[in-house]
Amino acid sequence: MKKLNLICLFVLAFAFTYKSQAQNTSKPKMALIEIDTRGLSGLQINLSDMPLTAITKLELEKLGIYAMIDNYDIEYLAKRDSLHLDKCFSTYCISEIANKLKCEKLFTGNISKIGERIVITYKIYDTERKDYEKVIVKEFLNLPQSLPSMIRITLNDMFGLPNNEEEVNTLTKNFLFDEARNNPFKNRLRADGPRMGLTYFTGEASTLLSKPRKDGGFNAMPLMFQFGYQFEKQYLNQGNFQALFEVVPMITGLDQGLFIPSLTLMNGMRNNQNGWEFAFGPSVSLTRKSNGFYDEFNNWRLASDTVGMSSRPFIESRIDSRGDWALHPSFVFALGKTFKSGKLNIPVNAYFVPSNDGYRFGISFGFNSRERYETPGIKN
Repeated sequence: MKKLNLICLFVLAFAFTYKSQAQNTSKPKMALIEIDTRGLSGLQINLSDMPLTAITKLELEKLGIYAMIDNYDIEYLAKRDSLHLDKCFSTYCISEIANKLKCEKLFTGNISKIGERIVITYKIYDTERKDYEKVIVKEFLNLPQSLPSMIRITLNDMFGLPNNEEEVNTLTKNFLFDEARNNPFKNRLRADGPRMGLTYFTGEASTLLSKPRKDGGFNAMPLMFQFGYQFEKQYLNQGNFQALFEVVPMITGLDQGLFIPSLTLMNGMRNNQNGWEFAFGPSVSLTRKSNGFYDEFNNWRLASDTVGMSSRPFIESRIDSRGDWALHPSFVFALGKTFKSGKLNIPVNAYFVPSNDGYRFGISFGFNSRERYETPGIKN
């Protein structure tokens, strides 16, 4: 019984080995001499650091469709038969080399920059038909650092294999805003810029602002102008979204003789394709507050007015023009959209601040410019 099991295992192993060898020998033999890259002059890329011929051959080998002739074999045959392989891109040269190498297919093509696009053209020459059996031309954005991905996408399309749709869109379509792979330059978007707008107080805060100063009010309207500056940092920028950290110092109320400084820290997300964004975070403002209490007639009185009262009232803190400077914390929710005009970005945002003494609403807009710089380490 043991001998029978050993014989079965030997037969299976032999059959598997024979099948693998048969599959390898059944693959058409293909040679790849060189991919023409003379049209890439002027790109911010060092071709010695990114050998596009080697990358193309590696991707073809990974597909496993053809039996690729080894570079050492090609070099040996070229030396033995005095073949001139350099710059062999014409049909006559390709036909001659394919016959002398005794291969069924010869892969050739070129990668060039045309205008602001990178164009990849790949061809497969069939020795028996003496003509090209497959030709593909693909256009990409001018993103030289993504050439390996472009080569893989082109080969997959050439052989009807699936590609990642998001990656293809990133390399072929201009996003409204910059995505890390779509624009791999340092300081892709300069988002810092001035902000200005209006804010509106409701509820008790609105009432307190409108009261005369002798009663602790500010003698002001609940609608105030504000201006400031937004500092923005992108800490994640992939696919359709950017993750943002924003710092917004702001001054409110100068139009009504008030000085209300504030500082807001927000975390947010922006859509790379349409510019919509949302953010939220804490805010702290500097305003005048006093300690006091409400009497039996619901009138606000300062804590010092307790002289002569039979019982000590409940003392609390409230904004009051007669008080001292104090910090007033709050939380902000914001929604907005950035519009583009050439290199100018125009962000428009609406925000909402919930509070026990009344909700606050506001709208702001600003502007900033987009600036690009060369990626460090890339040679022209």
